[in-house]
Amino acid sequence: MSQPPLLPSSAETRKFTRALSKPGTAAELRQSVSEVVRGSVLLAKPKLIEPLDYENVIVQKKTQILNDCLREMLLFPYDDFQTAILRRQGRYVCSTIPANAQQEAQSLFVTECIKTYNSDWHLVNYKYEDYSGEFRQLPNKVAKLDKLPVHVYEVDEEVDKDEDAASLGSQKGGITKHGWLYKGNMNSAISVTMRSFKRRFFHLIQLGDGSYNLNFYKDEKISKEPKGSIFLDSCMGVVQNNKVRRFAFELKMQDKSSYLLAADTEAEMEEWITTLNKILQLNFEAAMQEKRNGDSHEDDEQSKIEGSVSGLDSYLPELAKSTREAEIKLKSESRVKLFYLDPDAQKLDFSSAEPEVKPFEEKFGKRILVKCNDLSFNLQCCVAENEEGPTTNVEPFFVTLSLFDIKYNRKISADFHVDLNHFSVRQMLATTSPSLMNGGRQSSPALQDILHEAAMQYPKQGIFSVTCPHPDIFLVARIEKVLQGSITHGAEPYMKSSDSSKVAQKVLKNAKQACQRLGQYRMPFAWAARTLFKDASGNLDKNARFSALYKQDSNKLSNEDMLKLLADFRKPEKMAKLPVILGNLDITIDSVSSDFPNYVNSSYIPTKQFETCTKMPITFEVEEFVPCIPKHTQPYTIYNHHLYVYPKSLKYDSQKSFAKARNIAICIEFKDSDEEDSQPLKCIYGRPGGPVFTRSAFAAVLHHHQNPEFYDEIKIELPTQLHEKHHLLFTFFHVSCDNSSKGSTKKKDVVETQVGYSWLPLLKDGRVVTSEQHIPVSANLPSGYLGYQELGMGRHYGPEIKWVDGSKPLLKVSTHLVSTVYTQDQHFHNFFQYCQKTESGAQALGSELVKYLKSLHAMEGHVMIAFLPTILNQLFRVLTRATQEEVAVNVTRVIIHVVAQCHEEGLESHLRSYVKYAYKAEPYIASEYKTVHEELTKSMTTILKPSADFLTSNKLLKYSWFFFEVLIKSMAQHLIENSKVKLLRNQRFPASYHHAVETVVNMLMPHITQKFRDNPEASKNANHSLAVFIKRCFTFMDRGFVFKQINNYISCFAPGDPKTLFEYKFEFLRVVCNHEHYIPLNLPMPFGKGRIQRYQDLQLDYALTDEFCRNHFLVGLLLREVGTALQEFREVRLIAIGVLKNLLIKHSFDDRYASRSHQARIATLYLPLFGLLIENVQRINVRDVSPFPVNPGSTVKEESLTLPAVNPIVTPQKSGSTLDASLHKDLFGAISGIASPYTNSTPNISSVRNADSRGSLISTDSGNSLPERNSEKSNSLDKHQQSGTLGNSVVRCDKLDQSEIKSLLMCFLYILKSMSDDALFTYWNKASASELMDFFTILEVCLHQFQYMGKRYIARNDACQIAAAGQPG
Repeated sequence: MSQPPLLPSSAETRKFTRALSKPGTAAELRQSVSEVVRGSVLLAKPKLIEPLDYENVIVQKKTQILNDCLREMLLFPYDDFQTAILRRQGRYVCSTIPANAQQEAQSLFVTECIKTYNSDWHLVNYKYEDYSGEFRQLPNKVAKLDKLPVHVYEVDEEVDKDEDAASLGSQKGGITKHGWLYKGNMNSAISVTMRSFKRRFFHLIQLGDGSYNLNFYKDEKISKEPKGSIFLDSCMGVVQNNKVRRFAFELKMQDKSSYLLAADTEAEMEEWITTLNKILQLNFEAAMQEKRNGDSHEDDEQSKIEGSVSGLDSYLPELAKSTREAEIKLKSESRVKLFYLDPDAQKLDFSSAEPEVKPFEEKFGKRILVKCNDLSFNLQCCVAENEEGPTTNVEPFFVTLSLFDIKYNRKISADFHVDLNHFSVRQMLATTSPSLMNGGRQSSPALQDILHEAAMQYPKQGIFSVTCPHPDIFLVARIEKVLQGSITHGAEPYMKSSDSSKVAQKVLKNAKQACQRLGQYRMPFAWAARTLFKDASGNLDKNARFSALYKQDSNKLSNEDMLKLLADFRKPEKMAKLPVILGNLDITIDSVSSDFPNYVNSSYIPTKQFETCTKMPITFEVEEFVPCIPKHTQPYTIYNHHLYVYPKSLKYDSQKSFAKARNIAICIEFKDSDEEDSQPLKCIYGRPGGPVFTRSAFAAVLHHHQNPEFYDEIKIELPTQLHEKHHLLFTFFHVSCDNSSKGSTKKKDVVETQVGYSWLPLLKDGRVVTSEQHIPVSANLPSGYLGYQELGMGRHYGPEIKWVDGSKPLLKVSTHLVSTVYTQDQHFHNFFQYCQKTESGAQALGSELVKYLKSLHAMEGHVMIAFLPTILNQLFRVLTRATQEEVAVNVTRVIIHVVAQCHEEGLESHLRSYVKYAYKAEPYIASEYKTVHEELTKSMTTILKPSADFLTSNKLLKYSWFFFEVLIKSMAQHLIENSKVKLLRNQRFPASYHHAVETVVNMLMPHITQKFRDNPEASKNANHSLAVFIKRCFTFMDRGFVFKQINNYISCFAPGDPKTLFEYKFEFLRVVCNHEHYIPLNLPMPFGKGRIQRYQDLQLDYALTDEFCRNHFLVGLLLREVGTALQEFREVRLIAIGVLKNLLIKHSFDDRYASRSHQARIATLYLPLFGLLIENVQRINVRDVSPFPVNPGSTVKEESLTLPAVNPIVTPQKSGSTLDASLHKDLFGAISGIASPYTNSTPNISSVRNADSRGSLISTDSGNSLPERNSEKSNSLDKHQQSGTLGNSVVRCDKLDQSEIKSLLMCFLYILKSMSDDALFTYWNKASASELMDFFTILEVCLHQFQYMGKRYIARNDACQIAAAGQPG
């Protein structure tokens, strides 16, 4: 044996060790050694290989491609991608947008919002997209392998000797049998005689691939190596043969030979014959099934194979003849795919899976169904005149429900009004004239057919929604009754426990009078509350009941007062002080199922589950006032335009304009004109029992209060387009409560007297007024009152107005806008207003537009999210029309700001929905404006320049996926809508766009390769996004151009880079190589010159030549990079090997390439892997698994049975000169099985080892283990240059890890199994002797690495690993 080279000198050793860091942990030491090694050896940067001009090549080789029987592996399909329109699915029976809204809309913002809610979804579909991910995402869903057949292995039999061996068969019906038989001596030159029979123990066993072997032993210890085996795959039949011996039978083999066996009894003989024939029958059926399953490609390829005479046939004609059928059977598709057995293929790993993207949809918080059943007071009697009928409350009561949140101190829902009065009690009120639904929205006739006014008059069920549930949310019921006098006076009869019928009759009498006279006025009466949730998860507290009914305090009516009362709700000592009204409110709550029927939304639009002719009550959704926080905001999807008006208080104690102004009622109207005879709009939502929409609404009246407070909420359906004349008009009345008949009876009973007017214009600077307003009150209402303006110095403009109390702001009122077509954000409003000005013909000034764009950075987050599709659409529209670079760059900066905000709030899913469904490139008119993809690419380049603002560029890098996805979608839509798909690839996009793409790639690279330490997340994201973009460019652009961009990318990396950069590079390669048409991109076809007659004449590349890397660009690049990575430290090697193996697993499982001919063609792309592995054979040649024979009685040796650890950086010397010619013959003998590599027919192995310093490690002794020695690892550094796969570089010789070796060997075996026979024979013919020896060394290592070591070994191994994991450090 040649000795490992000695260290050059002790001085050099010291110099080397001085370069190491202080010894720390083993891992750190290895790392520092690795870095010193890399530093001490100049690793040349691999030269870039210019890719082929893909588009020209497929045109030039068109005939060859079309004549190829596997042309689908060479061409992209024509229908690779297409655009599609998906109908927008809402939950309503009709559109939420009013019929006349689009005609009415004049403002750009309203128009764009309506367009957003009306438009369908625009998709780009990639037909083969399911094939563009990892192997785990393939559409045929790589299923977990069913359990393999369970076999009994000799190595386990001793361990399980107590078990009945006969029962240890296959779980899938595998057959086992064993027993003593006499075996005729088949090797005897003379004919078989009685004396030549030897008694042997036979054991029938099923192998992993389903085939059977009949092994025989000297004794019953079947855990030893068998003395021999009969392969039943090659057996043609089993027949009785009593010529030589009784009870004998013969196994006839395919090669005309036969085995003669004999049993002790006839029964035993028949049992053996039956069992063996059964196996032969199973084999025959399996073969027939495979034949039926074979496809046409296989037949084509097979005819080729049979028509050609391979190089090996001339060596071994008998081998080719006898094993051809067995060979085909072994390689048949029905066998378990090799990678099914790879543990990595069975691991669940969803890290690379893209999130599922759904279209925008209406989303709600926790939904609660509130059922109002009954309100009953202790004071009851029969209200009918004739006293016939049920006992009921003695007067009408009205309930208003809403939600209050005491944690955040706010009212969180609109009011839900309920009338629970009995029919006979309702009759007490004067009937109002019914009117149809002709409110603010022009409801379509179809809608009127569905919603009948009568069905909507008395709602009993409401659906509330709570986005942020927690235990401090209360459902509050406020109870009102018809105005009669003070609250104390009205509540007194209800607070006595004695149930006197006289009291009831008296109250009834007063109530009847009040209802007739003041039926339209209400007064506060009582309130009650209950909790909703048990916890913050939204679990309903169904056991909670409403509190007692507390009397309203006329000084504590406002919502602020209510919140204070609720804060004490859980303090019994505080609540005990409140006066209680005797009665019971029965309201239940429940969860809402997704298929809940018969309900309308807050704009009274019925949902799809609505049934027209039904007795079921209509349920009403109640508007939630969602907190204005970005994370709780959803992008709007429906039209909704409501204004909630809250009169708060009136200060009338100092007024001198009116004699009587005590019982003050406020009438609220919504008007669009201040002319004298103008009518209020019929757009106020009515109360139960009244019309659905009404022209006016009254607030509850407080008796004898000059400074009344109010808690009422008036809900208004606003017109689509608001203008300056739209305003709220408040009219104040003094209501006379006394109905005394004293005094002159001739005097007409005046119920109400006007005591002032106030108005609030709805728009201020084009936006709806929503803050709390303090407004003056006027004693008169002249025509044109909106035009009144104070000019100062006692002068004014407009009509003469008589102000009450010197025009002090006496009325406090607030409004709340819930609109999906108007925004409260000033910056938003200004930007759209400016866009509208410029679109309507005004001259667009770049500097002006930039000013408005910059102000958009200050827009409120929740507004931005709510109008996300509308704002992004507008920004992209401005981008394509920008005439100056400054405008385009500022637009892009705003988009970056929007995208960053969404991510920071955890709302990335909205952006994904936008890009996939909502984004639509505008129709392209070359003369007018440009394309989004070109303009966005250019402005991205500007922002990525080193001189640009680094905060913006970092955000662009971090969230670059969004911008690249927009580029991709814009490119796809541009190609299809302008019919450019039919053009040649190099004519689809202008040169300016090619230049822009190349520039943005080059601009991005320094950010990726230099910022990875300072800004790891940004550079990592940018790297991945760029990979996805480049991958998708193969679908649209000139593919040769895209190859060049990959070269531009790879050129920015070098050997010896930090680990992070290797991770980036291989992540990029992983993504790009997962392209659905990766195989056609590599053109797996011959590139030889002239007409190629025979397959074996092809110049198949078994090494990574420049020519190979040019013609098969991606696979060449990947193999070169993996080869380079194998010279790096372990973490890098693992990443590289993982990418390669996962890609091969994907090829193996891809159902488009399932046939053998497809797999063989794929294998031709990976043949250079052989050269790569042979180059690293010494590092792979690790056999630390136990050798073949294992004595079950003895314990397995603890020390690892490794081969000598050769110096890690030794460059092996290649030389095959000393190998004699007999090697070829014996080697092929070994292949065919005629000569065994384990017998003395092998040439002098030591001479082989001396000939090649790496040493082919074919064992010279079949009985003993392979050579095993333990030697200290030396740190020698011997710099030899070797010309190999990777050009001039130093090849490391330190051993690879077990997991690395197994992964590489799996790749090797997959290619070996998939490649055609001819390709393999050609390789054997062309390979040098030393390469052949290395090839078989690798095969032999496979036997060792994948050898089954027995249950005991596995258990011990697991125990060692657990123990090692448990040790500290």
